[in-house]
Amino acid sequence: MYRIKELGLTLDIDGDLISNLVYIGKKHYPNEFGGFLIGYYSENQNHLRITDTILPNKYKGTPYMFERDAIGIECKLKQFYNQEPKKYYVGEWHTHPNNLAIPSTVDIKAVNSIANDPEVSIKNPALLIIGYTNNKIELGFYVHFKNKIYRYE
Repeated sequence: MYRIKELGLTLDIDGDLISNLVYIGKKHYPNEFGGFLIGYYSENQNHLRITDTILPNKYKGTPYMFERDAIGIECKLKQFYNQEPKKYYVGEWHTHPNNLAIPSTVDIKAVNSIANDPEVSIKNPALLIIGYTNNKIELGFYVHFKNKIYRYE
């Protein structure tokens, strides 16, 4: 379980899902790759459970950039929303090949725009960055909370 003690927030994700995201990301090496995070918040909004991913149908990736499109994603999202518990879009994930799991300026701007988009129904989008350096994998889980980015430990 990941925590941000000062905010009283927790995040939970299965090891199998993390392994799958790492595997998917490495298949696109040396380019960045990513997708959508699916899950749900607890009733009090303090605990995030990430359960699934949806991969983009259309994307561009280079060693230092990843852009995804949301074309065709709405139909997949509806399938998750009709489950119990209701699951929905909770954020984004992407890789940083040969780099650390720290958000770039572009990453921060993207999360800010998601949080401030009136068509997105979540206030606190999550961001997972998977960094690969020297055959070492680093996970960085972040959340946009009250217009700031915080890292889960």
